[in-house]
Amino acid sequence: MSPAKRSASSAESQLKHNTPRHIAVIMDGNNRWSKLHKKYGISGHRAGAVTARSLVDACLKNNIEYLTLFVFSSENWLRPKKEVNSLMALFLNVLQKNEIAKMHKQNIRIRFIGSRERFTRKLVGLMEDAEHMTKGNTGMTLVVAADYGGHWDITNAARQLAEKVDQGELKASEINEDLVTEHISAGDMPMPDLCIRTGGEKRISNFLLWQFAYTEFYFTQTFWPDFDENEFEKALEDYAGRQRRFGMVSDQVEAG
Repeated sequence: MSPAKRSASSAESQLKHNTPRHIAVIMDGNNRWSKLHKKYGISGHRAGAVTARSLVDACLKNNIEYLTLFVFSSENWLRPKKEVNSLMALFLNVLQKNEIAKMHKQNIRIRFIGSRERFTRKLVGLMEDAEHMTKGNTGMTLVVAADYGGHWDITNAARQLAEKVDQGELKASEINEDLVTEHISAGDMPMPDLCIRTGGEKRISNFLLWQFAYTEFYFTQTFWPDFDENEFEKALEDYAGRQRRFGMVSDQVEAG
């Protein structure tokens, strides 16, 4: 199902409840938070990891079904090597801790999207272990976007479809939005209803380009480590006041 159709299919429930099923978050402002508080290294990222865990709990509390966190972009490899190494160590540390077991007990399913080619074998193994442990969970789904980029995602889907054409499994004329969606990352999930970006910037930074076709956006000046439950409630309240039309006019939406 195409992003527009997939989003429109949930329009009725969204209008009734005004609560997003799927929230995506661009967690920005960790380094600026560190400088503001005169801290060094990746202290902002460590504080941000705590905030991410708190947000998972807040989403559970608010019955959010899907949460996608932009943890590490494909462009983040361009950052200073020392910072990248520290971020990989932090990522590894989080996966090795009992956080995964805690989320498993909370009936949370964990999925990772993005390329895994540049991660260490140990890190990939821990990612796979987390996915395997939680694959049967039926509560909230937490999607972690790591070494992810929207351009990579669409290119990867196009490559898979091209390979099927080469192998005679598919005709080029049969490729449509529904097929692209099936091959896009997390294409089996509802498209994001709301994207929250912290840190004051107003761009999507190559995140979920295909999936954001009808997503609502909420930008806040708050740095990610300071994005607490109160800030989250502000984002939900802002979303609740919006009318999602999915290409229709207001009268059509209101008429149901």
